[in-house]
Amino acid sequence: MLNRRLLRIKVMQSLYAFFQSDNTDMAKGEKSLFMSINRVYELYLYYLILPIELADIAEIQMEEARNKALPTKDDINPNRKFVDSFLIQSLKNNPELKKKTEEFKVSWTPYRDQLKKIWKQIKQSSLYENFLGEEESVVSHKKFIDKLIQSYFLDSEDMYSLFQENSIYWDFEDSDFAIQMAMRYFGKLKAADQVRAIPPIYKDEEEDIDFVKNLYRKAIVNNKKNGEFIDGKTKNWEVERIAVLDVLLMKMAITELLNFPSIPVKVTLNEYIDISKLFSTPKSKQFINGVLDKLLIEFKNEKLIKKTGRGLMQ
Repeated sequence: MLNRRLLRIKVMQSLYAFFQSDNTDMAKGEKSLFMSINRVYELYLYYLILPIELADIAEIQMEEARNKALPTKDDINPNRKFVDSFLIQSLKNNPELKKKTEEFKVSWTPYRDQLKKIWKQIKQSSLYENFLGEEESVVSHKKFIDKLIQSYFLDSEDMYSLFQENSIYWDFEDSDFAIQMAMRYFGKLKAADQVRAIPPIYKDEEEDIDFVKNLYRKAIVNNKKNGEFIDGKTKNWEVERIAVLDVLLMKMAITELLNFPSIPVKVTLNEYIDISKLFSTPKSKQFINGVLDKLLIEFKNEKLIKKTGRGLMQ
């Protein structure tokens, strides 16, 4: 499930923490790195079961309203369109989802009060009212879940703060990535009895874990040498003017170019330039691209880049 872009970002964050601290324990940093990767997957599971949790809250409130001393007609016969949604039933009927949430100890129970507040807002919204009045269809259910998540959870500072309080390994980008992946999963559900496989953490576990370990370790081991490569192409720049993250991204790119024969040069360059757009300064893209282009010419002239298999693709 986790793509190489996200894995590179996780390595970048771990390397930044390593180099900015006095810690020299590479193994300890690597352990934290993989813990942070697992946390992203946990967030994904949280959002996969989110519709179930909201439906459970709605169900409990319906029962409480039905048992009031003087229930209204709507209390006795509430609209169950959301609670009985095919999408929610499909999630509830998925044994693999249940198994994974138990394995990763994922539960919304600690956040129930916050979810109740959010559900109250949803119930009072035109979004919910319009959904209840729409003609029954698979499309209407999917659109409602999609809009609900985008409106109340995607880019939500409240949700970010909620998770951040419980784990230092979660950040805003992790939460939004997990939500987007969950929404993609919901979009592929079509019936209540459909049991769709839950994607694993890695697309190719052995290959991806090796990639993360080697990128992290080799970037640390070759840090000084990679820094010298960069210094040679930035002689007209004052060190203080170069963003720390720009230097780190270039060091990671150099590490890939010289030590990962199966990764095409173009892929490496595009990935780190794109990551710089997300995390560094507005001018980082041009700067990093310029330095790496110069280094690439040097590496090719000195035959330092050796690509094989998929790495030969351009």
